[in-house]
Amino acid sequence: MTGSVVQSVDNVALLPAYLAAGTAVLVLLADLLVARARVTVATAVLGAVATAAGAALVGAGAQRRTFCVGADCSYVFGGRAALVAVVVAVLTVGVLALSGPLLRAGRSPVGEYCFLLACSMTGGVVLGAAGDLITLIVAVETLTLPLYVLVGLRRGSLASAEAAVTFFVVSVVATTLTLLGAALLYAVTGGLHLDRIGAILADRPDLLDLPLTTVAVALVVLGLAFKVAAVPFHAWAPTTYDGAPLPVAAYLSTASKLGGVVALLAVVQRALPAEVTGPVLAGLAVLTMTVGNLVALRQRRTVRLLAWSSVAQAGYILAPLGALALASGRAADARTAAYAAAVAYAVFFVVLELAAFAGVVALRPADADGGTIDDLRGVARRHPWRAAGLGLALVGLAGLPPGLAGLFAKITVVRSLLGGGAGWLAVVVALNAVIGLAYYLRLAATLWAPPSGAVPVGAGAGDVGSPAVGSVVRSRTVGAVLAATTAVAVVIGFAPQLLLDVAAR
Repeated sequence: MTGSVVQSVDNVALLPAYLAAGTAVLVLLADLLVARARVTVATAVLGAVATAAGAALVGAGAQRRTFCVGADCSYVFGGRAALVAVVVAVLTVGVLALSGPLLRAGRSPVGEYCFLLACSMTGGVVLGAAGDLITLIVAVETLTLPLYVLVGLRRGSLASAEAAVTFFVVSVVATTLTLLGAALLYAVTGGLHLDRIGAILADRPDLLDLPLTTVAVALVVLGLAFKVAAVPFHAWAPTTYDGAPLPVAAYLSTASKLGGVVALLAVVQRALPAEVTGPVLAGLAVLTMTVGNLVALRQRRTVRLLAWSSVAQAGYILAPLGALALASGRAADARTAAYAAAVAYAVFFVVLELAAFAGVVALRPADADGGTIDDLRGVARRHPWRAAGLGLALVGLAGLPPGLAGLFAKITVVRSLLGGGAGWLAVVVALNAVIGLAYYLRLAATLWAPPSGAVPVGAGAGDVGSPAVGSVVRSRTVGAVLAATTAVAVVIGFAPQLLLDVAAR
């Protein structure tokens, strides 16, 4: 008599995914039946809030598993999956709020915009709980595919169309590499579940000597490195960020990058052998942080500077995983610290990055691009609070007080590297952090610098500023996002250990 192959379904574990997917459906129906922009946006915001609340509620309990065959499960929802789902949902709310000026300008259709964001959020929510390669890749693509359209959704913008094509072509190549690597891993191990692949490779060291295994591991790691924008797979990021609408660029730089980090961490932690991936990740980390920081020094456009800085930040995120190249870094405690540091740094980064983009959106005209750094010269004289929020985010990304979130993020990475015996990599991180100070502080100082050009006769101090800044359309939602993200950055800066504890689960 054969055993049953029917899989039990834990609907509680799937609740966050249900809420995220339900949000996309409700947004579509609201746009179709009600056809009012405010109702459509409100539906998307409420759905994202419900998704975050559902994920936090489910994650507060014990780890839940579903779609299991024996001990192997395709969906595992625990503390880290809940953290990822909450962060992605909150980022979606923030980006929707930042999109107010863009949507009011009428250059992007509201219904399609909100629907695509909700679809992307669904992929991010599922990604953190993925337990096999198929679920992982489908979740990554569900997170990424809507962004192809969102990048090019701005009507009449050639730069937006070019950015969308660039992003699409590069992502297709990355997905192809990942799928090919996953297929080869299946050919070598006969398994698709991450834990099963890891156990087989650990029990059969002879498999690591096969060229097929080496190629499979390399393709999976390199394919996911595209998603993280790690050097040398980073060239798409500056062009895409600069051509996309500012809120979409913010989502790409935060939720999309977080998704890539989570996917890469899942296969490295649970499936792929650390002695093989460790040296590769160490090399990627050094290249990524160094190239990102050096090229950022030469940028004159605001979004391109943030794009190159996010490339450098990806290097910091990958750095703890580089410690796996050493035997001491592969000890149980060192590995746990490395994984927790990578997740925690990613969360610290996306909060500060969203605050930085919120500051740029708040200081630029509705539906405008990020402009040049000189466009922000002297903006603090007109909008001191908004400039202060952007300045705090930049200081935090640089890792300086009072941006304690960024400071503790870098301390967490360095501490994990020292604990794993990778002191040389900790030195590289420290040196790159010093290089990063130059462009972060230069942009922050520009906000308070005297404006270029003569001041018109009779103009008061409050009227000084560039024309681009002077035409800013005030938006309460954008100001609220800037205030909220700044507050969150301050709070987690004072309580970093709470985030580390959740990331280690």
